[in-house]
Amino acid sequence: MNLETAMRLAIEQSERVKGATYPNPPVGAVILDSDNEVAGVGATEPPGGPHAEVLALRRAGQRAVGGTAVVTLEPCNHHGRTPPCVDALVAAGISAVAYAVTDPNPVAAGGAARLGELGLEVVAGVLADEVSRGPLREWLHKQRTGMPHVTWKFATSVDGRSAAADGSSQWITSEAARADVHRRRAVADAVLVGTGTVFTDDPLLTARLPDGSLAERQPLRVVVGEREIPPEAKILNDDSRTMVIRTRDPHEVIKALSDRTDLLLEGGPTLAGAFLRAGVIDRILAYIGPILLGGPITAVDDVGVLSIAHAQRWRFDGVESIGPDVLLSLVPN
Repeated sequence: MNLETAMRLAIEQSERVKGATYPNPPVGAVILDSDNEVAGVGATEPPGGPHAEVLALRRAGQRAVGGTAVVTLEPCNHHGRTPPCVDALVAAGISAVAYAVTDPNPVAAGGAARLGELGLEVVAGVLADEVSRGPLREWLHKQRTGMPHVTWKFATSVDGRSAAADGSSQWITSEAARADVHRRRAVADAVLVGTGTVFTDDPLLTARLPDGSLAERQPLRVVVGEREIPPEAKILNDDSRTMVIRTRDPHEVIKALSDRTDLLLEGGPTLAGAFLRAGVIDRILAYIGPILLGGPITAVDDVGVLSIAHAQRWRFDGVESIGPDVLLSLVPN
């Protein structure tokens, strides 16, 4: 197995634990033996548990001797809740380490340099772009900015309508697209809506499995706005925790959630417009269904653009088909 193939396996491992490692990064690791065959795989466990490299080494056992460790993030070089992964790799007899992304945290960084000083071969940047835009996207953003990463998710018809003229919106997109949304909720730290959405749709805002049952992990549900919501609202049930933030200021909302890493904005057009005007959205996920609705109900209200010259410019970060629908991923230009 070559390094890129092994790194893709490590990425798969990291995706499986995304959302469960907070505040640590979701890292995946693969140990190749001296014949470049997979000897062990692992992914970061919840805080206090072993890191990805340690788990992969345990599963590899003696086959790790003379082998190669392939990791999505540079192995840590500090003693936090657990000992440095660099020490574990050296003790296991690993001869080479390949990683995708350099650790931006100055406390944990320096693992690659220390491994090199100890005589191990070190290869940096293997599939770095795939890892940076994939499982480590939100964590890397938090490391760079100190603030949570905000993704605005919405579903529209091909002509940009989020509901028909009578307000009905079930279902603009397919079951496959809805399942993808629930998967993303299950790995997010918090899901946000405005009070208007609570009054109009009375959503549960939970993460559910295809059979309708609750996913094992549920995000914090956040309601933003100044209106009181009724105590019988579904979003206040016991399926998950709920926070109500009494403000219309997106900056205050993000400050209140600053200990989080991954925020999923699912609010209606008013809340989306406020976050876009404030310039605090880091990614857009647009689920586009192949239907035409027309009418006045769009996905977003005023974003402060008066002419095309002042339009917000975004660039495509990814395009994929989900059932009959298309998912567009965009990031600021």
